Amino acid sequence: MLRQAPRAPKDPLARIKRCQFLELSLQELLSGANCQPQTECEAPKKDDKKKPSKTAQADEKRKLEGLTNNSPMRLRMEAFNKRLQAEIAARIEQLDGQGKFKVDRWNRVEGGDGISMVLQDGKVFEKAGVGVSVVYGMLPPAAVAQMRARHPAIGASGEALPFFATGISCVMHPHNPNAPTVHFNYRYFELGAEDGGEPISWWFGGGCDLTPTILYEEDAVHFHRVIKEACDKHDPRYYRDFKKWCDEYFYIPHRGERRGIGGIFFDDLEDKKQDELFAFVQSCGNVFLDQYVPIIERRMDMPYTEEDKLWQQIRRGRYVEFNLVYDRGTKFGLLTPGARIESILMTMPLTARWEYMHEPDLKAHARLMDVLRAPKDWIPL
Repeated sequence: MLRQAPRAPKDPLARIKRCQFLELSLQELLSGANCQPQTECEAPKKDDKKKPSKTAQADEKRKLEGLTNNSPMRLRMEAFNKRLQAEIAARIEQLDGQGKFKVDRWNRVEGGDGISMVLQDGKVFEKAGVGVSVVYGMLPPAAVAQMRARHPAIGASGEALPFFATGISCVMHPHNPNAPTVHFNYRYFELGAEDGGEPISWWFGGGCDLTPTILYEEDAVHFHRVIKEACDKHDPRYYRDFKKWCDEYFYIPHRGERRGIGGIFFDDLEDKKQDELFAFVQSCGNVFLDQYVPIIERRMDMPYTEEDKLWQQIRRGRYVEFNLVYDRGTKFGLLTPGARIESILMTMPLTARWEYMHEPDLKAHARLMDVLRAPKDWIPL
C-alpha cells in the first residue's frame, strides 16, 4: 500500500521559492550571477496573454528617439552594460587569437532582453563568458515585503509592484595555471516605476574579484590598485569598505578559506544621487580590461608543470563549491523550475577536480593558501 507523502508545512516563502514570476534574472542580478528570464509563476488564464508592461513600451519608444543624460537610469545602465559587453568580448577574442564567442540572444514578451556570450576551448581561455540581462516584471507582495527591510522607501501597500533589473556578468578561466580566473558583475535594480515614470526605490550593486591558482603578488597588487583608483575618484571609503565586504562574501565556510584574493563587492548602494553612483559603477566596469588584460599577457605563455595543472584543477573545484553551495544567485536559479541552466552555469569552469585529502605539494601553491585563509591588504588603506 502506497503512503501519501506528507504535505509541506505552510511556509510564507515557499510560494516565492516555487514561483517563476520572482524571476531568476531578478535574484541573480541582485546577488551577482548571470541570469535569464522565465515564465510566470501561475498558469495564465485563457484570456490572460503576456504583453509588454507600459514602462517597457515607453522605454522602447525612448530608445528609438535616442538616449540622453536625462533618460531614465534604467535605460542608461542597460546601454552601458551592452556597450561594455561588446568591448570586452572583442578584446578577449583578440587576446585569445583563436576562440570565438558564441552569441545567444533572447527576448522577453513582458519586456526586456539579453545576450549571453561564451567562448570555449580557445588558445588562451578554456572558458570565458560575458552576459547581459534586462528584465521588466512584477514583484509579488511577499518579495516586496522582504526588500522593504533594506529599503524603507518601499511602502507597506501589500501589493505587487513593477520592477526593472539589468546587469552584466563576466568570468574568464584561462588554460595556463599561472594566469588567474577573474569575475565581475555590475547591476541596477528599481522598483515601483508606473507607466514609464520614476521608481519609488532603486539601487546599484556589483563587484570584481580575482582567483589565482599560483599567487603572484604583483598581479594581486595590480588588480587591486586599478580598482582602488576607480573607487577613489568617487569616495575614499569605497575601496576599504567594499574590499572587506568582498573578502566576507566569497568565504567558503566548510573549507575555512576564500574563493580567491578578493577585489570589491557592494550591494544596495543608494546613498548618493543616481548620477553619482552610476558614474562610480561605470568607472569600475570601464577599468576591467585594464585590471585583467596586463595580467593575462604576462602569464598566458609561461611554462608550467603537471603539478601546477593539477593544483589549478583542485582550486577550480573550490570555485565550483562556492558557486553551487553559497552563491545566492546560482542557488536560486537551480531551484527555479524552467530556468535556463546553461546561463546559470555560465560562470563554471570547463574542468575541475576533487582529490581526497589533497594538500599542496609546492611552496608556491602553499603561499596561496596563506592569503585565502587570512585575507591580505594588497594596497595600503
